[in-house]
Amino acid sequence: MSPFRTVCLRIAPLCGRSLAAVLFRHFGHRDAKFSHLSQSAGGRSQALLYRSHGEPSSVVRLENVDLPSVGVKDVLVRVMAAPINPSDINMIQGTYSILPDLPAVGGNEGVAQVVEVGPQVKSLKPGDWVIPKDAGLGTWRTEAVLSEDDVISLPTDIPLLSAATLGVNPCTAFRMLTDFEDLKPGDSVIQNAANSGVGQAVIQIAASRGLKTINIVRDRTEFPALSDRLKAIGASHVITEETLRRPEMKELFKMCPRPKLALNGVGGKSATELLRHLQVGGSLVTYGGMAKQPVTVPVSALIFKDVKLRGFWVTKWKKDHSYDGRKFRVMLDELCSLIHEGKLTPPTCTEVPLQDYHRALDAAMQPFTSTKHVLVM
Repeated sequence: MSPFRTVCLRIAPLCGRSLAAVLFRHFGHRDAKFSHLSQSAGGRSQALLYRSHGEPSSVVRLENVDLPSVGVKDVLVRVMAAPINPSDINMIQGTYSILPDLPAVGGNEGVAQVVEVGPQVKSLKPGDWVIPKDAGLGTWRTEAVLSEDDVISLPTDIPLLSAATLGVNPCTAFRMLTDFEDLKPGDSVIQNAANSGVGQAVIQIAASRGLKTINIVRDRTEFPALSDRLKAIGASHVITEETLRRPEMKELFKMCPRPKLALNGVGGKSATELLRHLQVGGSLVTYGGMAKQPVTVPVSALIFKDVKLRGFWVTKWKKDHSYDGRKFRVMLDELCSLIHEGKLTPPTCTEVPLQDYHRALDAAMQPFTSTKHVLVM
């Protein structure tokens, strides 16, 4: 199935009372257990739509969207919270690797509660929490009618922000720590962009496995506070990009082994420096390129250290495993167990009402952003 399943969007003028208001009147707050809400005649959702590619502040608009009726294998969901990720911005700008047909609803991640299920839906019931299985469903909206196969359930007793931000960054971190090197307790991992959503998830998942992490961040005036915050969630060492290039690194490696695995979300010189510190035979895994510069590999790293260069994209991983959802289910269950144990918390989040989307989009695009902006419905 294409990750960009069309859901019969019918755009209408912004008027009348939204379905969200009706849902709230019938069922109250987000933890209410929904019994049944007939949607046979369709309904209306508020959604952040873009009809052309460009800067989000110029092309994204809050509009009313008519909902189709719930089909026999469909579910009606009420979106509760949806973050703004860099990939969402890139999709709107038209620079991402995959792009939905226009007009499109923004957002690839979030958590929703099932309101109604079609008569042939077997895996879900009203009241369940669900997240998208893949990119492209458009989560920046109040309600949606989706195929049962497009979503996967989560426990309803984890924090809302943990659920809303679980499907992309923690899954990326989990797979990179699992799939590329056979890491044992006491081994070390080095990463740049350590204060990003992926970076914070790497720190916590690695700590839960007894792994040491060397975490690289850009220098900034509030570095001590950032370092303390990352160490509080399990970081072993936090250093700046400048320190990474200095002789002091020799002292650091007296306290922990050279890493088997390097995780690169920046590119450019930062990635090259990660390579220099890898063990012989280690792996550099690139999952992002915030510097928008190519990864330059020293010949010596290939000849004398036999390093492995790999890439990872969680969207492709999900697509490759769509035929058999067991790996995805096992991964989500393990991540939720860490959340229950207090070992995996969401990144620092700023909750913004859907109606204030302009403020959220503008803030999400600012440099040195250490908080994730989450639209709450």
